[in-house]
Amino acid sequence: MIRFVLTRLGAMVVIMIALIAVMFILAKVSPLDPVHAQLGAQASAQAVAERRHALGLDRPMFSQFLSYLGNVAHGDFGTSYRTRRPVSTDIADFLPATLELAFMAIVISIVMATLLAFSSVLKWPGARLFRGILYLGSSAPMFLLGIIGLIVFYQRLGWVPANGRTSLSDAPTGPTGFLVLDGLIHARFDVIGDALHHLILPAFVIALGPAVAIGRVLQSSLAEDAGSEYVKTARAKGLGETRILFGHVLRNSLGAALSMTGLQIGLMLSGVLVVEQVFGWPGIGQYIAQSIPVADFPAISGVTIVLGGAYVVINAIVDLLQAAADPRIVIA
Repeated sequence: MIRFVLTRLGAMVVIMIALIAVMFILAKVSPLDPVHAQLGAQASAQAVAERRHALGLDRPMFSQFLSYLGNVAHGDFGTSYRTRRPVSTDIADFLPATLELAFMAIVISIVMATLLAFSSVLKWPGARLFRGILYLGSSAPMFLLGIIGLIVFYQRLGWVPANGRTSLSDAPTGPTGFLVLDGLIHARFDVIGDALHHLILPAFVIALGPAVAIGRVLQSSLAEDAGSEYVKTARAKGLGETRILFGHVLRNSLGAALSMTGLQIGLMLSGVLVVEQVFGWPGIGQYIAQSIPVADFPAISGVTIVLGGAYVVINAIVDLLQAAADPRIVIA
């Protein structure tokens, strides 16, 4: 098991170095000069030369890459051309909102995927209707689902707010940056309720597609294992279907579902950036949307590296969970 963990950690490091190298190369081939972006187009040649030397842009390319790699490893992504602040500071301000939305979407997707799989295998009443609604909703793009959700649940029914994270003017801003958790820490149940009220619709829009993908894989694995010999033996002993499913089949069926979950979480992170625009969510999506039109490459590369790192870490965790569910993976 230790060797398996070390192998996955080593793979994480290699992938992250490759991602950072790609962003470094893109920065070099970009037509935008970082020195002129900082000093302005009217800067003198002497000022440009001095700034280029201060930034280390006159050094050999490999030396520049090692310096960039070291800076990223210490959380330094450079200075934003747009905000004139360190990109790491900007990301720290915007990232908690995105992570809170993504975490809520992950929870909802796992719950819906589980209900989809078990309702189909156990043939619960209404399972076909539930499955049909999920399949229909997952076939639409996230931004379209968001717009439809706002029209129906905000404009027509008035059940949810239109945009933002909270409608309270005195909501706590720390210590975690997660409104639900900060409300719990400060014993502000009004903050918790209001934050969940704002979270539910955008999180559901993000979760719908991944829930169907995960649920279908889990359903297929459960149905396949349900016909195996050890399940037939359990039935012969008089065990009920629900007990067999939870007590015997579920663990053997988790491998494929966990793999799909890791893939869908990565897709979910990209979906969050789109949904944030629809719901006016003050997260990384808003930050990157404002940075792209002005070619703020340090901000773009910083967000890309952070989200790429999150995806790599999540998939490593999924690999470890698969190994815990099925120790044969470690042996293989």
